[in-house]
Amino acid sequence: MYKFALLSKSQYASLSKSLSAVRSPLAGLLKFQGNSTRVELSKSSFPCRTLTQALCLRTNTQTSSSDYHTQSEQREMKYVLVTGGVVSGLGKGVTASSIGVVLKACGLRVTSIKIDPYLNTDAGTMSPFEHGEVFVLDDGGEVDLDLGNYERFLDVTLTKDNNITTGKIFQERKGDYLGKTVQVVPHITDAIKDWIESVAVIPVDGKEGPADVCVIELGGTVGDIESMPFIEALRQLSFSVGQDNFCLVHVSLIPVIGVVGEQKTKPTQHSVRELRALGLTPHLLACRSAQPLLENVKEKLSQFCHVPASNILNIHDVPNIWHIPLLLRNQNAHDAILKQLNLLSIAMPPALKDWTMMAETYDNLTNSVRIAMVGKYVGLTDSYLSVVKALLHACIACSVKPSIDWIAASDLEEDSAKLTPEAHAAAWETLKNAACVLVPGGFGDRGVRGMILAAKYARENNIPYLGICLGMQIAVIEFARSVLSLERADSNEFNANTPDPVVIFMPEGSRTHMGSTMRLGSRRTLFHTTNCITAKLYGNPQYVEERHRHRYEVNPEVIEVLEENGLKFVGKDETGKRMEILELPSHPFYIGVQFHPEFKSRPRRPSALFLGFILAATGKLEAHLKSHQNGV
Repeated sequence: MYKFALLSKSQYASLSKSLSAVRSPLAGLLKFQGNSTRVELSKSSFPCRTLTQALCLRTNTQTSSSDYHTQSEQREMKYVLVTGGVVSGLGKGVTASSIGVVLKACGLRVTSIKIDPYLNTDAGTMSPFEHGEVFVLDDGGEVDLDLGNYERFLDVTLTKDNNITTGKIFQERKGDYLGKTVQVVPHITDAIKDWIESVAVIPVDGKEGPADVCVIELGGTVGDIESMPFIEALRQLSFSVGQDNFCLVHVSLIPVIGVVGEQKTKPTQHSVRELRALGLTPHLLACRSAQPLLENVKEKLSQFCHVPASNILNIHDVPNIWHIPLLLRNQNAHDAILKQLNLLSIAMPPALKDWTMMAETYDNLTNSVRIAMVGKYVGLTDSYLSVVKALLHACIACSVKPSIDWIAASDLEEDSAKLTPEAHAAAWETLKNAACVLVPGGFGDRGVRGMILAAKYARENNIPYLGICLGMQIAVIEFARSVLSLERADSNEFNANTPDPVVIFMPEGSRTHMGSTMRLGSRRTLFHTTNCITAKLYGNPQYVEERHRHRYEVNPEVIEVLEENGLKFVGKDETGKRMEILELPSHPFYIGVQFHPEFKSRPRRPSALFLGFILAATGKLEAHLKSHQNGV
């Protein structure tokens, strides 16, 4: 375990030799308070484990307790590991998030770690069709979409180090072994354990000191060859931290075979057997099924999987995922986990009144709003998961259900009318029946012409329009072509030789390296006028901070002519040269933003822009703005 400490100046000086390897990144983390130096590991952009090892802050250090002053009581970190079996896509991320919600409702502080065994360093260059959306964190980390579930469910702010991949672990090995043969065991497994233990103590809820419980999700399924080093590292971790500090929850499928509808336990039996053969025995089973488990099925699972029947949880299909924490609470999952972690004495009964109200409110909604989502990855809705969740949060606040009509942008194009006329006609009919139009982010030129047509339709017909990242650039291209009569106006991304580049490659970007070379993470946008819809939705602030992920931006050289013709850029970056927010004042709601507001939306705190978008679609925006302007 690790401690936060105040080192005296003399003690810091005595450690200077051992700190030489990390002196530069450490310098910004040290704050002198009188005769003491405070080490603020939580603010580190440098790997926390390197700092803690260099500072000898492990509790098994030989340093005498009189050599430093602890800032918080030493406590053992508790770990809840969530694994999966039989098939992927069972909802381990939602299960892990829901476990965190229930434990948090018991008064515990919770953090999360997602392990992705793939060899990629991060999710930044992975196809949305294959892996779903890339979720972006405040620190610019491009991570797995499950970290978005963690942030939304637990209302925390994670870091890129909360997502561990095989690529990151291998990158850690930089010749530090001085000629020794580097092996999976112990070197790789030790690196994994060190990473987990270091990241687990970094606060993610805005409070000081480490959390009480760290929920770890292991991606993939038990038996995957790429998961083996992580399984072994987690087995070693369970042994080193002790039985009272480790709880394993195994998520498995209970399929129904044949017309008889019998629930089959054999796949779960085999999955648990393989997990036990690798040295890990589940304390709880979370069984996924379409219908609630029968009692005789629970008894059979208990007998063959060596798990008490009371610890066999059933996560059956529910109306919405907000019911999952309630399912766990109703089956006393918290009691089983708290008992295993020896936390019953300090935990409270789970307080989930607000959560219950939120889940039931959604179930009881009757009215809906039709939203046209015009994108290029609509074949896999997980590609836009955070956008979908942000729409859901906003709709709940407006007392309507979201009815999302997925439109493949290419189906709106003129070529589609010749090649696939039925799809073309259906796409346009869907667009015209929608109450609002949203064009989300994306890369590449496929479907761009269809997006431009959707933006034009929304602009000319006073349909609420929200363009996110690429969607903002599409609005600029469409306006330049239709209003300024620049028929060949385009983005350098789609046409490098366009005579009218209204969207250009960022000057500081890299054209040769794709991974982590974009403008990423939380950035500040300054409002240049408060007399605009966006500023009013955000509460008339001077600035907002939202997360970004882009390589291209609106060409500063065309801003003047665009604004002279009615397209206003009401938000810019701190230099004033990078356009962040555009509005069309003559339109009821026509807004484009270079950032991604969906990443910070929360169930009970919907994104201001998404809220305004749904309010406009339901005819309530003007009343909302007036009431907030009058302080209601």
